[in-house]
Amino acid sequence: MSGEKGFCLWFTGLSGAGKTTISKLVEHELRDRRSRVEILDGDVIRENLSKGLGFSKEDRDTNIRRIAFVADLLSRNGVPVMTAAISPYEAIRGEARETMGTRFIEIYVKASVEVCAERDVKGLYKKAFAGEIKEFTGVSDPYEPPKAPEITLDTEHQEAEESAAQVIAYLEERELIPVREGAVV
Repeated sequence: MSGEKGFCLWFTGLSGAGKTTISKLVEHELRDRRSRVEILDGDVIRENLSKGLGFSKEDRDTNIRRIAFVADLLSRNGVPVMTAAISPYEAIRGEARETMGTRFIEIYVKASVEVCAERDVKGLYKKAFAGEIKEFTGVSDPYEPPKAPEITLDTEHQEAEESAAQVIAYLEERELIPVREGAVV
């Protein structure tokens, strides 16, 4: 749609918190409303745009800067974009916010390490707890929760559909997407 407002929904949270699941639900709702939208998923970006980067702080920062660059490029050209990457460090998320200004909408997908470990289908937490994975966010590497996100989704106490509906309601309230009567995510 021409004349669409670009914005960036920056989902941040631990592995297994629900970032990808919720972003896909939001994507589906936006596409149902005939909106263009792109998802920059952390795993997909690492495989394509950031291949070869490790998990040191420097490599993580480089990865997030690359995601922020693409998100800025898309959103400033009227394309709604969602990022679904852990992005564990406050400072680098701050850089992304500074770059995109009011187009940047930080969404903290909040869930404890214990709950994320219970949800872990890849077995990554088990390996991290056993010391087999070094620099694993939330276990052997820090995660710095956002201090003032625009949206906090408590995925320990909320179903993914409720979280997605919360995001859609926020976008409608900010008039970034049109209100659709009777819309249920």
